[in-house]
Formats: sequence, C-alpha cells, structure tokens
Amino acid sequence: MASIHTFSTFILGLGLATGTAMANPLPYTHGDRDFEGYVASPEGTPRGTVLLVHDWDGLTDHERAQADALAADGYLAVALDLFGTDAVLAGFDDYRRETGALYADRAEFRARLAAGAEAATGLEGAGNMVIAGYCFGGAAALEAARAGLDMAGFVSFHGGLGTPEGQDYSATPAPVLVLHGSADPVSGMADLAALMDELQGAGVAHEARIFGGARHSFTVPTSGDWDPEANAGAQAAFRDFLAARF
Repeated sequence: MASIHTFSTFILGLGLATGTAMANPLPYTHGDRDFEGYVASPEGTPRGTVLLVHDWDGLTDHERAQADALAADGYLAVALDLFGTDAVLAGFDDYRRETGALYADRAEFRARLAAGAEAATGLEGAGNMVIAGYCFGGAAALEAARAGLDMAGFVSFHGGLGTPEGQDYSATPAPVLVLHGSADPVSGMADLAALMDELQGAGVAHEARIFGGARHSFTVPTSGDWDPEANAGAQAAFRDFLAARF
C-alpha cells in the first residue's frame, strides 16, 4: 500500500523529503506472541536501515509518520512493535502496564528488541542499522545499547536516561546520540550528565544535543509539550548522525 502520511513533513519541519515511500506491515513472532511493525521503504537502494521504537502508547501514527519521512529521505525505516498485537492500549493505565512489564523484565525487553531487529534483517535492502526511539522508545534505544545489540548507532529522543542497577555500557558497539529538552521533567539535566559520564567512562563515542526550554515529548505534535523549533533541531541532528553512520 503506497502511503505518505500527510503530516510527516509537518512533524519534521525540515522540508527534507526527496522521494516516495512504500509502506507495509511487518508481522513477526517472539515466543508465543505476535507482533506487527511498520515498514516504509524508499525508492531505489536504501541509504541505510533505521529502526524506530515507539512511545509508551504503542506504535501509532507518530512513528509511522516518522518512518515515512525517513523513507522519503532514502532510508529503509522500520517502526517496531514492543507490546504485541494483542496488547490493549486504551489509556494511561494500559501504557503503564505494558511499559512496566518490560522495565521489570529486562531480559524480555532485550529479547523483544532483538526479535524486531531480526525481523527487519529479512527485508529487501536491509543493511547496517541504527536504532532510535521516542520517550519510552528512547529508553529502549539505550537498553539496546547496553545490551550490545549489533547496531551502527543508538539515538534517544527525550527518553528515560537512567541506567538500571547491574547494567552498564561496556558492551555498546557504536556511538550514542541523545536529543533532550532542558526542561524535561522525566529525565533532568543531572540524569543527562550522569549518562554522559557513563558513556565517557565506557569509552563509547557519544553526543548530546540539548534544546533549551523543551519539555518531554517535544517531537509529538499532539502532545502539550510539542516544540516545533526543538523538533526541527533534533531531526536535523538525527539526519546528521545517520549520514555519518551510513
């Protein structure tokens, strides 16, 4: 099914689209659960493969639009599903249940990330991958980094930045980019500084872009924290990071 979400360019605010994407579902299984990601494919040979991990409310039009825009820029973009097709996501209690279950079981968290990445490797044109995510997805990208998932880079958009007890970045195989608002009430500047110290100590190449006054979920137009200027800066930094990885 051909699809470019009409608000993709609005979300990016950069005017970067260069081609038309083809969008398709990506069904896969892990254990006894079914999952369904979303694939946006570029015209021609992909410049690289980008995995996107959703916010705490599951895979929505926000992630699909981001994937479409990446595909229009020449990337094979795969929005992963970490909750499964049978997950009930009707409100905050549901979001807390699904994210809480993964935060409480880090082995399962990592296994679902690996299962999505494995499914993406079977796509036509798939190659080296960067994994990125938003809020919960940003925390997931950092979980993937600590797990040593075979990626060319890891990117957190306004994600949770804390490192769980017993984890570290000693196995992280590639650079980390953190895109964060200075007014984020979920993970503050002290959390960001601690993460930078951890990455420096582990010898992991890293970079942070801080957007002054931006709050949590600044990339999401439907959020009360939507910040077009901060979003545009974050998306530009993301594109620069991808260009350096592929």
